[in-house]
Amino acid sequence: MIGRRNIRVKVMQTLYTLATTSVGDAEEQKKAGSKLLDEKIARSLDLFIVSIIYTLRIAQYAEKDASQRAAKYLPTQEDLNVNTKIAGNEFLWRVMNNESFHAKLNEPSITQYIDEDWIKKVYQELTKTEEYKEYISVNAREPKAEVGILRFIWETLIADNEDLFEFFSDELPGWEDDYEMTEMLMSNFFKSSSKINFLNLISKEKNDYAHNLLHTAIDKETYCSELIQPKLINWDSDRVALIDMILLRMGVCELLYFPSIPTKVTINEYIEIAKYYSTPQSGQFINGVLDNILKDLLQENKIHKEERKLK
Repeated sequence: MIGRRNIRVKVMQTLYTLATTSVGDAEEQKKAGSKLLDEKIARSLDLFIVSIIYTLRIAQYAEKDASQRAAKYLPTQEDLNVNTKIAGNEFLWRVMNNESFHAKLNEPSITQYIDEDWIKKVYQELTKTEEYKEYISVNAREPKAEVGILRFIWETLIADNEDLFEFFSDELPGWEDDYEMTEMLMSNFFKSSSKINFLNLISKEKNDYAHNLLHTAIDKETYCSELIQPKLINWDSDRVALIDMILLRMGVCELLYFPSIPTKVTINEYIEIAKYYSTPQSGQFINGVLDNILKDLLQENKIHKEERKLK
């Protein structure tokens, strides 16, 4: 489920950490970098699981609300008739019955970030919305409506909640960096939750790509620098942002050593990452330098890409 752009960002962050710490020779860097990269990917995917749990627990809170209100010393008729339809949401229970998801629920790296006060607060906001009132007004369980109300909780009451976003930014390590990835994963989740293995959210192919990119960027650092330096016309390499230099090195490695990735895809991806993670001018800078390097490599017949097979 995790995309290559997300992987590139994690590799960039890992290389940045290695560049700003004293790790040792290339082999020591690869060993330390691989461990750090695995930790970063795992932590990012944990944020996805946490997002799902918040969404489901907010829906399930209806039963707790009904129980607490019915237990009042003098409950009103309204207290005795809290609608708990959403707690039995069929989409919700398909996820809860997923063995791989169930296994993640009790992991300390997940449970420590679930805040019951926020679950209650967002549930109370949910019950005031027209979307929720419409959902509980229909007795039948329509598959589209079952998914729709949970998507509404996530997209409107969680993702668009500025106060909750601030809470997540403070409490969930990496939330701001990985928010866009989490949004993408959540979008896919609502489309195909039954097909997800929550214990294996990154395929072997993409995991291999992540580590190969990291190791190649370490092994080929000197050679990449030799290609990059002549292209820094009117730029003092010591003043170029470290992130930009790392992205250039990764981009050159992809151009040369990853035959299945088209050159246009590589350049466009690193432009977008630079725009988001570096300076306002970085996208244009990355584009110009990588494009010039690519032209030279093509003239020297050093670019060898696999032809894409039509399906």
